Amino acid sequence: MSETSKLIGHITLFRNLIYLDQIQKFPNKILINGPKGIGKKILINHFLNYFYSKKYDNSYDLKKNEFKLNNNLSKLISTNTHPNIFKIKKKVDKKIIDVDQIREMIQLTNQTSFNSDRRFIIIEDINSLGINSANALLKSLEEPKNNTYYILINNSEFKVLETIKSRCLEFKSNLVNSEVIEIVNHYFNRNIYNDINLDFINNYNSPSFLISLVNFLETKDLSIKECNIEDLLTYIIKNKLYTSDEFIKEYLNLFIELFFYKNINNSKNISFKIKKYFYLKFSFVKKYNLDFESYFLEFNDKLLSE
Repeated sequence: MSETSKLIGHITLFRNLIYLDQIQKFPNKILINGPKGIGKKILINHFLNYFYSKKYDNSYDLKKNEFKLNNNLSKLISTNTHPNIFKIKKKVDKKIIDVDQIREMIQLTNQTSFNSDRRFIIIEDINSLGINSANALLKSLEEPKNNTYYILINNSEFKVLETIKSRCLEFKSNLVNSEVIEIVNHYFNRNIYNDINLDFINNYNSPSFLISLVNFLETKDLSIKECNIEDLLTYIIKNKLYTSDEFIKEYLNLFIELFFYKNINNSKNISFKIKKYFYLKFSFVKKYNLDFESYFLEFNDKLLSE
C-alpha cells in the first residue's frame, strides 16, 4: 500500500485556496499568517500537489485531502526540484534571508516558466528578511511577472513589514485543539497525545513542537508522561544540550517561559522580579552569544536545585 500525506486541519483555508484557483481568481501575492509549528508549510505543500496534479487523474484525493508520497510530482515538490516552484528560506548558517537569495529568485522570474505553466515563489519565515532583501522583494511584489505567484509564510509572533503586508492578500491560519491531537497521534500512529506531560500540552500546543518533544524524550529514554518542565531543564543543563542539540536550541526560550508560567504563582521563592531578571539576562546572553553555561548554572542553582 502506498504511503500518503494527509492534511489535518487548515481545511477551510485549503478549500478557499482551491476555490480561488477554480474560478481563476487566485491572488498573485498571498500571505499565510499563523502561529509557529501548526503546519503552514504542510498546507502549502498540499496546495502545490493539488495544483500541479490537475493534469493527472486521481493524483490528489480531494475527498480525503491527501496525496501519494511516492509519485513523481510529490517527490519533485518535496525535494525542491520542481522546475516551477522556487522556495526561499533562511540558510542554516545565516541569521537572515540574504539579498542574494532574492536576486536569484528575480533572475528566475525573468525567465519563461517550464511549459509556460504558473510558477510559485514560496518564501518561508518572512520575518527573516534583511533590509536589502526586503527592499529587493518589494520591487518584485509591486510588479509581478506573468504567471508568477508569491506565497509568503509568517509566524504570527513576528510582525510583517507593512510595506510587504499591504501588497498581499492575508490569510490567517490556526488549529483547534482536536486537530492538534489528531496530528500528533497520526504522526506516531498511536494515541500518544494524552501521555505527554501536562506542563507541555497545557501551555504550548503546537503539533510540531509536541512531535519534536516526544521524539527527543524517546531518544533520550526519558518518560513522556513523567518528565515535566523542571526535569527537562535539569537534564538539559546537566548534559549542556543548550549548545549541542538543535531541538533544544530552537525552543530554549519556550522552556524558560513554560517554567515561569508554571511556577510564578506556585512558589513563594519565584517572584516577577526574578522572572524579569532571568528573561533579560537570557536575551542578553543570546543576543551577544555570551556564556550560556554560566547562565544555566545560575538558573539551576537559584531555581531548580532544592
